[in-house]
Amino acid sequence: MTLVFFTTDLHGSERCFMKFVNSAAFYNADVLILGGDVTGKMIVPLVEQGDGTYVVDYVGDIKKVKGKEEVEALVKNIRYSGYYPYISNKSEMEELNSSKDRVDKLFTRLMGETMERWIAIAEERLKPRGTRVFITPGNDDRFVIDEVLSKSKFVVNPEDKVADIDEHHEMISSGWSNKTPWNSPRETSEEEIAKKIDAMASKVKDMRNCVFNMHVPPIDTCLDPAAKLDENLKPITAGGQYVMMSAGSKAVRNAVMKYQPLLGLHGHIHESKGFCNLGRTLCLNPGSEYGEGILRGALINLSKKGYKNYILTQG
Repeated sequence: MTLVFFTTDLHGSERCFMKFVNSAAFYNADVLILGGDVTGKMIVPLVEQGDGTYVVDYVGDIKKVKGKEEVEALVKNIRYSGYYPYISNKSEMEELNSSKDRVDKLFTRLMGETMERWIAIAEERLKPRGTRVFITPGNDDRFVIDEVLSKSKFVVNPEDKVADIDEHHEMISSGWSNKTPWNSPRETSEEEIAKKIDAMASKVKDMRNCVFNMHVPPIDTCLDPAAKLDENLKPITAGGQYVMMSAGSKAVRNAVMKYQPLLGLHGHIHESKGFCNLGRTLCLNPGSEYGEGILRGALINLSKKGYKNYILTQG
């Protein structure tokens, strides 16, 4: 048996990442898979005021901290919430506020530095256990993540590859999604997604034991309902409830039906946790509650000829 723990959509939450790392010991998992959207969405500056104090606009709440202990505690809290703390001063903030390009470059740099730190934590804690770790970027992740992951000799980025989970199970992975209203870094046409999957599938030796680690879920399943948005990106309501739509990928669904792999591991749509079968293929989306610091995941017991059991988790 090989016990796999799968999670996705951490969006920069260091609390959730630490739980991901600790899941190896908690569940006695052999393999950990993080299926995309690993980076955060915002920088939170801690601005030094010239008198030893720092002022922080933290999600609309103005805080003032002083001293090493208070600063370190706030930095940790910001990281745990999924944001990037950045210690600055009034002069630098004036420069940043006048240049979107500088802010963008800083954002990319902080993403890369955080990923490097996370990889170091994973290696320190999981390498002695012999745990295998796969991290795939998702549609929200900039390409600096690929650069950082490529340098690791322990954590594997399986994007666009056929990777061996164990001696009986292969995995193909893609973090790309179909078009969204958010214009995220890794969006493309359904045709291109199909080409990516077909290219990897052609190299799979045993499709019946293959795992499809596709960040976007198959369309028209219980894994992909999302709130329909108007032209201002606000949820449309009717009768006091959100109007829902299928936001998954036609190409992913077609590929699952065509190749009938063992498993489909998905995310992308945070509110649509669940599982379903497309033919013989079990498809899972553990959902995401990274904003609350809750790690949602799935445990799958792989056997030589398939899988023995599975369960969705949270903690």
